[in-house]
Amino acid sequence: MASSTGNGSPPRRGRSTSPRPRSPTEDDDSSLLGLSDTRQLQAFGRKVTATAGSLIGADSVSQHYQNALGDLHRELRRPVLQRSVFSFAQTTPRDLVRSRISVPEIQQRALSYLPDELLENIPEDNNAYSLFQGFQASLPEESISRETYGKHNGRGQKLLGEGREEEAPSAPPSMVKLKNQKHSMSHRLEMMGVRKHMCAAEIHEIDNKIANLNTMRKIVLDRLAALELEEAEIEQDLLEVENKIEDLQEELEDAAALAPKSPESPLSVEERQEATDEFMSESIYQKLPSPKSKRRRPMRRVSMPILHEHLEPGSKIKELEAHTDIVTALDFDVPWGTLVTSALDDTVRVWDLSAGRCIGLLEGHLSSVRCLQVEDNIVATGSMDATIRLWDLSKAEYAPLDHRTHGRDDDDDGLAFENSSDAPPPPPPTIMQDCPLFCLESHVAEVTALHFKGNTLVSGSADKTLRQWDLVKGRCVQTLDVLWAAAQATAALNTNANDPWRQTGRVTDASADFVGALQVFDAALACGTADGMVRLWDLRSGQVHRSLVGHTGPVTALQFDDVHLVTGSLDRSIRIWDLRTGSIYDAYAYDHPVTSMMFDARRIVAAAGEDVVKVYDKTDGRHWNCGPGVGADDEDTTLAATIEKVRIKEGYMVEGRRNGAVGVWSC
Repeated sequence: MASSTGNGSPPRRGRSTSPRPRSPTEDDDSSLLGLSDTRQLQAFGRKVTATAGSLIGADSVSQHYQNALGDLHRELRRPVLQRSVFSFAQTTPRDLVRSRISVPEIQQRALSYLPDELLENIPEDNNAYSLFQGFQASLPEESISRETYGKHNGRGQKLLGEGREEEAPSAPPSMVKLKNQKHSMSHRLEMMGVRKHMCAAEIHEIDNKIANLNTMRKIVLDRLAALELEEAEIEQDLLEVENKIEDLQEELEDAAALAPKSPESPLSVEERQEATDEFMSESIYQKLPSPKSKRRRPMRRVSMPILHEHLEPGSKIKELEAHTDIVTALDFDVPWGTLVTSALDDTVRVWDLSAGRCIGLLEGHLSSVRCLQVEDNIVATGSMDATIRLWDLSKAEYAPLDHRTHGRDDDDDGLAFENSSDAPPPPPPTIMQDCPLFCLESHVAEVTALHFKGNTLVSGSADKTLRQWDLVKGRCVQTLDVLWAAAQATAALNTNANDPWRQTGRVTDASADFVGALQVFDAALACGTADGMVRLWDLRSGQVHRSLVGHTGPVTALQFDDVHLVTGSLDRSIRIWDLRTGSIYDAYAYDHPVTSMMFDARRIVAAAGEDVVKVYDKTDGRHWNCGPGVGADDEDTTLAATIEKVRIKEGYMVEGRRNGAVGVWSC
């Protein structure tokens, strides 16, 4: 019969909270289980006691030990147990792990595994802001203000407004608006601080990466320098092997020439007597040095050095004690590493830039060389003796230097230099023979400028003429009188006063070279003279095509490309002209006169009467200095002499100084 509650509601079904009485059957089962466990423990204890007693030699427990061993042997003889033990012995640790752990768990452990080396190098996390704060600060400000401070309804407004002070119901709307604006600005300021911290952390990380990359770059640069050094040594060894092969070939040819004739044509008594009389004795012949064994070809590099392209701009590569007087001209060839220098000490020296040593002298001029150009293997030199000589370095041979004509012993006159630095540099062990091609003699005054391209050479002289030479025939094919052409151009151009190419009639500076610089390309010739004019000639007609007016001093350097022409002058300025319009594209001035200038694809370098080379980067418009005087005091002029000449090709710069030294730089 269903019971009911006092209030008449139906009875609730559920578990009773009163203690449940145990039945006698349950008590008997639990007691039996406890008794069974006790008996098993007692049996196990007897086996352990028997085992321990047998191990310690007790006689009273030997029977129990024997029974235990018997039970163990019976268990081991069971086939099921033997198969399980055998399979366990053959199971590899990998299979054992796979049998206990599932495949997804193994994959997860493999992905999450980190070696101890990586765990030791984990950087310390000292960020002041959490990842969520950084993400929140990186969101646009409009979205933050709209999501955080926009109009929210219902539960969203309540959740976002939990951290803010609840406004009094009686607060005016203006007060609420101002407080919201204040809270918005404070939040924006806080987010800006987070962004600043993130930017600083990124900059620090980038700096660390740059430092690591610079370290790696230095290591690779050292490796590149070692490779180029080994490359030069191998090329030197190759040259020595080639020279040995040539010497052996000459010896074989001489042996074949001195071999006795065949019996069919024996020498007569008279011929044998003449051979004996003309040929020197063997003893004297053995004492004389063989000229063929001393003749050597100069080393010509086959590979192009590239180390200078990766050095820091302004890095010093070499410094050569080249001459004892002012360097008047220099030029070099990039692929082969050959440098030719001339000075007022009346010498012209050929240098191996890779080895930094003088490999020979070019002798033939009667006075100092004022200008020169190196193009592949050909060298053209213009001298104060009014001659132009061409040399082919590929045909050069080495011969012993005549000490009686090219050197002098101090014991001959008893004179010596007290200061070793004042002594002239020692002459090279050889002079270069068999390399002169021909001598061009038509000028009547010193040659001050020359340039050749292909088979055409144009030279300028103090005799106020320009001469065009045919390098195939080796003769002058055209003479241009600069004064006559200038007068003709002035008369023709003065008819139009507004013409930008009009002449100025400037007086010529007598102290400067009349022809300061020139360059030729096909039939186009550009020439700068002492009156500050830059004239563009047409070699086909021999007339001045245009004249560039702008410099107020003698032009000393000139170079042009397809679009621009760059000139340097003693008026302390460098001007860049636009050849399409004839106007000045750019110009910049220095503190001293410009004596030399040259440009490559990126930079313009100039020697402006200082101990540094003035460098102008055309790409970014930056001016900087390069040379021995960088970092020295302005008052200290003893560290380096004034730079007179400078040349640059593909970032490889060579400069010559007033004290005769030559420096090589990466620019």
